[in-house]
Amino acid sequence: MVATQTKWEELSISNDFLFGKVMQNPELCKELLQRILPDLKIDRIEYPELQKSINVDMDAHSVRLDVYVKDDRETVYDIEMQVSDTKELPKRSRYYQGMIDLQLVDAGQHYKKLNKSYIIFICPFDLYGKGRHIYTFENICKEDNSISMGDEALKIFLNADGTMDDVSRELKAFLDYVAGQKPEDSYVEKLEEAVQEAKKNREWRHEYMTLLMRDQENVEKGEERGEERLATLILILNDGNRSSDAIRALQDKEYRQKLYVEYHLI
Repeated sequence: MVATQTKWEELSISNDFLFGKVMQNPELCKELLQRILPDLKIDRIEYPELQKSINVDMDAHSVRLDVYVKDDRETVYDIEMQVSDTKELPKRSRYYQGMIDLQLVDAGQHYKKLNKSYIIFICPFDLYGKGRHIYTFENICKEDNSISMGDEALKIFLNADGTMDDVSRELKAFLDYVAGQKPEDSYVEKLEEAVQEAKKNREWRHEYMTLLMRDQENVEKGEERGEERLATLILILNDGNRSSDAIRALQDKEYRQKLYVEYHLI
């Protein structure tokens, strides 16, 4: 989803919407994956769906993936541009993994049909605070680190604010570009050209503005629902001679959430 209400003309590669559009160029997308995963040999990639949306049922959170591609070995890659630290990226990566897996195996198929997958978050901040440019996670046996679980599900968090010398010059150049710099690098030059061309696309500009308006409407609706729910809770507490709890609910968000559950307001 569009994270910030930035003017179309001011967007950079770090905007998730524009990033998704630029990555529709298979050569640019393939080179980015090759820089992130230099040990892989990717001959070609394909797009099962552009900006894939996943919604398993009415009650589940829907997922709109920025870049969802497969390579010639059927490995699946989800690449997400994440500008703000929402404090829940590890849990969100877990949720994305589960949703993607549900799409990869049809009813009645064997689990071994599940594709190898990478979920990659590109961030301008250090999620784990260790100064690394890249944090790669896979399931390893706690008692014996030489044993991999073998589920072929990997998660990568890239940090454009890293300080360690832990990635290639090529990947560092891309991360510097995400951070707003303009390093001398042939791939970065191609990305910048693609960004400028994308901003000339009137259809994409209209789509971006439509998403912004929709997001704003959802925020306003959410605020209205939140205000109505809080007002209902305060009335219930006051009617039940729980005025002290009503005051605490107004001041303590965590306690308010507990009361919402208690009175079945969520």
